[in-house]
Amino acid sequence: MLVDVQGLRLEVATWEGPAGRSPIVLLHEGLGSVSAWGDFPGALGSATGRSVIAYSRAGYGQSSLVSAPFETDYMHREAESLLPALLDRLEIPRAIFFGHSDGASIALIFAARFPQRTDASILEAPHVFVEPLTVESIAQIATRYPHDERLRRGLSRHHADSDLAFRRWSEIWLSAPFREWNITALLPEVHVPVLVLQGNDDEYGTRRQVQAIADAVPHAEIAMLDGCRHAPHRDARAEVLARTETFLARVAARTPAP
Repeated sequence: MLVDVQGLRLEVATWEGPAGRSPIVLLHEGLGSVSAWGDFPGALGSATGRSVIAYSRAGYGQSSLVSAPFETDYMHREAESLLPALLDRLEIPRAIFFGHSDGASIALIFAARFPQRTDASILEAPHVFVEPLTVESIAQIATRYPHDERLRRGLSRHHADSDLAFRRWSEIWLSAPFREWNITALLPEVHVPVLVLQGNDDEYGTRRQVQAIADAVPHAEIAMLDGCRHAPHRDARAEVLARTETFLARVAARTPAP
C-alpha cells in the first residue's frame, strides 16, 4: 500500500502477526526497498511471533520519486523526522527496529533520539563513520554500474527508477563532504537493547564499525558471522533468524507487558 507522509507517498508492506506485541520495522540499505527484502520479512515474523512492517524510503521502491541529491544529513532527517511521522501515521507507538547498512545507521539515530519509541534495535552491518573501504567499494560499483546489465536489471526489479536511486546513493557516499559523516557522538545516548550482526567478510565495512558501537554502547550484543558479507539476512539467514529470535525473547522477558 501507499501511505501519505509529509507530502510523500511511501510504499509500505505488512506481514501480520499476533496482536499485542510491538512490531518489527525493517529499515532497508542504501539500494534497498520493500521488495528487495524478498521473503525475509515473513520468515522473520514466523521466527519471532511478531508483525513485520517494511517501507521504501522516498526515492526507492515504489515510493515517491525524489530527484534532489541527498544532503550529508539524509540519515538524520529520515530518523528524526520522516520515520516518526510514518509511525504516527501507522499508529505505532513503539517498535523494534531491524536495520541494514544505512537502515542500521538510521535505527541507531532513532534509538538515541526516541528511546521511548524503541523496544530494541537489531543492526546489520551498521555504519557509524565513513571508512576508506566503504568509499572504495562504492567507487568500484559506481564505475561498473553503467555497463553492467545484470546489476542494472537486478535493481530495476525493485525500484520505479533504479538509475535515480543508484545515482543519489553513490553520489552522496562518494562526495567529499560526506567523508566527515560520523554518528559516534550519538552512541552513548543509545540505552535500548541492541544486537549487532556483522559479516566477517563485509566488503563495505570493517570490524572498526562494530568496535565503535561496542565501546560506546557496552550493553550491545555483538555477533560476528563467518562466511558472511554485507547482507547477513541473505548470507547467513538461518543464524540471523536464530540470533534475532533469542535476542528478542530476552528483551520480552525483561519488558513489562503494555
